Amino acid sequence: MTDTPSSLKRTPLHAVHVSAGAKMVPFGGWDMPVQYTGIIEEHRCVRSAVGLFDISHMGEFEVRGAGALAAVQGLTTNDASALAVDQVQYSVLCYPSGGIVDDLTLYRLADDHYMLVVNASNIDKDWAWVTDGGRGGTWTNASEATALLAVQGPRAEGLLQRLADRDVITVPYYHFVRGKVAGIPCLISRTGYTGEDGFELYVPAERSVALWNALMDDGRRDGIQPIGLGARDTLRLEMKFALYGNDIDETTNPLEAGLGWVVKPAKGDFIGRAAIEAARAAGVKRKLVGIEMAERAVARHGYDVVKGGRSVGVVTSGSFSPSLERCIGIAYVASDVAAVGTEVEVDIRGKAQAARVAKTPFVPSHAKKA
Repeated sequence: MTDTPSSLKRTPLHAVHVSAGAKMVPFGGWDMPVQYTGIIEEHRCVRSAVGLFDISHMGEFEVRGAGALAAVQGLTTNDASALAVDQVQYSVLCYPSGGIVDDLTLYRLADDHYMLVVNASNIDKDWAWVTDGGRGGTWTNASEATALLAVQGPRAEGLLQRLADRDVITVPYYHFVRGKVAGIPCLISRTGYTGEDGFELYVPAERSVALWNALMDDGRRDGIQPIGLGARDTLRLEMKFALYGNDIDETTNPLEAGLGWVVKPAKGDFIGRAAIEAARAAGVKRKLVGIEMAERAVARHGYDVVKGGRSVGVVTSGSFSPSLERCIGIAYVASDVAAVGTEVEVDIRGKAQAARVAKTPFVPSHAKKA
């Protein structure tokens, strides 16, 4: 069934995007801005200055109580017990088969209080999954009550520092503080999906328009622009950040997706642990790699990767890179052709286009990690 405008969900900032002339498109059941002035211009704005994203379509689940940690530990692959209060962790939910339910960020809000931030298209599926499998804590779905804005780029820190009622410069990467931005209460998280320094701001939905307007007004001196999902996709692709539904899903396991670093079997049992460890013991047969096209030809999701006349993999994401001014992609390829520099071809509408396995991230990360 095709989504119609009337059936699509809207973020609290929907009217702001429409009035700004954004091109709106269906995404994961939501009516979202794909671009304002243009994907390439918006992409370069984030890399050189600062961009503002509405990502309020993401889902937020909270779990509290004495059993909260045990519930999270049994659901996620990473070791949540390593989290300090005010710290964030990237993690994965898996099926018993080892396939991926979703990837997420996990926040430790207090001693016995955690928040899982999940992908917009998976909110309903994930909510059913965690409430069925995450026994021992008290769960709350805070998605509708919470708006989420991302301020990303080399000038993001200066903008936030001017508007916040507390120091944000000293907030480490993948940590957060609570405070006010432009007088509006926020959870201020030094995280993002762009590879640039920046913050994600969790704010009550009814205050999101005021916060958006304050950031846009004060950010004019920094060259701020609103950024749509199109540039968000090219920015994350340059970093080789996985997109659920494209690069990872129920048919992929974390090891082949390059996410073995968030799988911690030593912590104890969790859903999918046995299957993932069996896959580890057997050896990963394919790997998610970056590819760079020799010519200006876009390798799109589902295109075959070929070497020596045989199919050796499949493209999961691909686009023109505004930073590199060449076409790049992500693909699962057989482990024996996964080494950086390996020459391959991509079958683009019946024509073999030259490519090679590339080092990733495609561009340096500027996320503030120290």
